[in-house]
Amino acid sequence: MSKTTRSSVTSSLIVSISGLRGIVGDSLTPETVIKYANAFAKFTDRGKIVVGRDGRYHGEMLAEMLIGTLAANGCDVVDIGICPTPTVQLAAEHSDAAGGVAVTASHNPMEWNGLKFINETGVFLDAAENKELWKYAEMNPKYAAFNSTGKIEHNDYFLHDHVRRVLAIKSIDVEAIRKRHFKVVVDCVNAGGATVVPSLLNELGCSLVKMNCEPTGEFPRKPEPIPENLGAVMDRVRLEKADLGIVVDPDVDRLVLITEKGEPFSEEYTVAQAVKFIFSKTPKEKRVAAVNLSTTRAVDVIAQELDGKVYRSAVGEINVVKKMKSVDAVVGGEGSGGVILPEVHYGRDALVGIGITLQHLLEFGGTLSQLKDSLPKFEIVKMRIDIGKGNPDKVIESVRKSYSKFKINTEDGLKIDAPDYWIHLRKSNTEPIIRVISEAASREEAGERASEVMKVVQKILKPGKS
Repeated sequence: MSKTTRSSVTSSLIVSISGLRGIVGDSLTPETVIKYANAFAKFTDRGKIVVGRDGRYHGEMLAEMLIGTLAANGCDVVDIGICPTPTVQLAAEHSDAAGGVAVTASHNPMEWNGLKFINETGVFLDAAENKELWKYAEMNPKYAAFNSTGKIEHNDYFLHDHVRRVLAIKSIDVEAIRKRHFKVVVDCVNAGGATVVPSLLNELGCSLVKMNCEPTGEFPRKPEPIPENLGAVMDRVRLEKADLGIVVDPDVDRLVLITEKGEPFSEEYTVAQAVKFIFSKTPKEKRVAAVNLSTTRAVDVIAQELDGKVYRSAVGEINVVKKMKSVDAVVGGEGSGGVILPEVHYGRDALVGIGITLQHLLEFGGTLSQLKDSLPKFEIVKMRIDIGKGNPDKVIESVRKSYSKFKINTEDGLKIDAPDYWIHLRKSNTEPIIRVISEAASREEAGERASEVMKVVQKILKPGKS
């Protein structure tokens, strides 16, 4: 569920179930921040609000506008500064706050920023809550009188508390990990994880080689932690003969692992190995996981091998979280490397993923590349189709008819499940494209399956042409 509003300059403000984001000074303006701060104050009935930011150099400016506007509405505000988005979630859940706001544009380039809204239980607003927030955003503000404005408190307690909660995970043996002395190259892209991720790794007795761990907000590379952006850290892992590399995105909900060979472990398998580890520590009758429709089938194979169950949801963290709660899942996440462990909280959390990974690697007894090789082998290919003025819903419906003999899921676009592969088509809410994700036993086959669907789409868009 999303909508897009056009700015008067060159870009669009993206407003969706994931919050809002835009280019600072273009589509994301002071007026926009103030508008949605006023709305969130109404949404929370002017309760206490926790605010944190991912470290972008313009984030402080935006956070101060946000905090000032919330206080002007009568909300008390706890400013926890530069921190992971999951830290804001934990702070909202484990305090008397009525909600939280993370000032972040996630993995978007440095000129972008945004706001992610969190409710009092520490999870992102769902579709109904967002609808209410958007309604408030269209109302005129009503500010508090001079003697009723909110108090502003600066507090870094929740950063330390976040680390403490990860160290307290029942399946993690902190002393055993410390004795192993893992050598880790860590890259935090000079953003939200720059201090807290090294702090966690130090607590776990790791020998650190730090890259981009200054919270300047100046990204030294493209911030999305995908292989083509991580050449320097992969080289460094090989050079340092490290046990592994750890990379997080600016707001630290995604975890990317690099093997001792300096090769990507794959974000898909970050979640898969976490499911395998947590299931191994869970009684059989409670081995339930939830992931989204685009997450690797390796999770299903692992669950089958361990007598567990996997449920799938629409793409989006809040959708996975709602599914996890409904089926009482002990672990979950999305293929982007975000691990969710309810024992800590219902949010994608790279710090949680780090703790699980180090314990899993310790107990596995081999290298990280060997651990990956022990998991079911699948390859994912991602493509996109420009549909121009075509109607994406009609296009997807036509594709569905072409694949009617297969198992079909239409909860979030179109998921085609065949015995040896799957294909997921989802429309974009901000661009005239359809995203195509395909998985099979090999990259070649996954690419072929995706290409087949793209040809079907082209025939739908231009009937009579091959």
